[in-house]
Amino acid sequence: MRAARLIKMVLLLQSRPAMTAAELARELEVSERTVTRDAQALSEAGVPVYADRGRGGGYRLVGGYRTRLTGLARGEAEALFLSGVPGALREMGLEDAASAARLKVSAALLPSLRDASRTAAQRFHLDAPNWFAEPRTPPLLPAVADAVWDDRRVTARYRGREAEVERDLEPYGLVLKAGVWYLCARVAEGVRGPGALRVYRVDRFVSVLAREERFGRDGEFDLPAFWEERAEQFARSILRDEVVVRLSAAGARALAHAVDPVAARDALAAAGAPDAAGRVTVTLGVESQEVAHAQLTALGPEAEVLSPPALRARFAADAARLRGLYEA
Repeated sequence: MRAARLIKMVLLLQSRPAMTAAELARELEVSERTVTRDAQALSEAGVPVYADRGRGGGYRLVGGYRTRLTGLARGEAEALFLSGVPGALREMGLEDAASAARLKVSAALLPSLRDASRTAAQRFHLDAPNWFAEPRTPPLLPAVADAVWDDRRVTARYRGREAEVERDLEPYGLVLKAGVWYLCARVAEGVRGPGALRVYRVDRFVSVLAREERFGRDGEFDLPAFWEERAEQFARSILRDEVVVRLSAAGARALAHAVDPVAARDALAAAGAPDAAGRVTVTLGVESQEVAHAQLTALGPEAEVLSPPALRARFAADAARLRGLYEA
């Protein structure tokens, strides 16, 4: 445990000019006193780490000291080669760079670990697109990816719902969701200052022109957290209608597979106790009654629509037709 922590401490100091005891303690999840003891242990072991006292001080490595990746365990090395989705890297035009990086990492590993890339590939494969959907790479994805890497502003024409619009964007990050690429970008500074971060489907870009100037990236921006929050907001924004449904225990378990998972989670969390027959009544957010009909049909007799009356009547008519078919 301590050996792994010491290696991590060296790698942290190797990646930054200096770190305070408080910063190291936070990264290593130990006390500042433990950091002091670990720094002394590293120094005694021949690692040139020293501390500057006073304001602006901290722990540093002397003279550009570098360590090789000989501290990697087999599981860590194999996990390293699973850190990207090969198809996604290829679509962004980064396959050659990723391949070169894997070769360099392999060369730095101990001989006993150099088969890590092969053993990982034999056991795990990440396939991002949804079933029954032909994956299509947006032609402008490599240009967008280059701008994201270089923090370059772009002038982009985007096909909106009603017309094409042109925007000067600061491209912060790319997300691959169920085979569809999205760009998280801020509208560049204008008369009213910088705009809010927005999400654009990359396949709707008509043109993307990278500008010479770079933008100042917000150091606090967290792409996974932003995407999670925005995805949940989007899921809720399209749920403009409600239906009341009585579910069996099996129907409650299957609800998230039939309707939007966020809507299912909210509905079940707000539901009361089951009735004497074990059925629970929920108020479910839906995109429309038409969509609700298609989704809830998948639950069959495990779901009974109570309202609105028109939707209940439609399910009753479906049931009568099914009964006629099977009685015949």
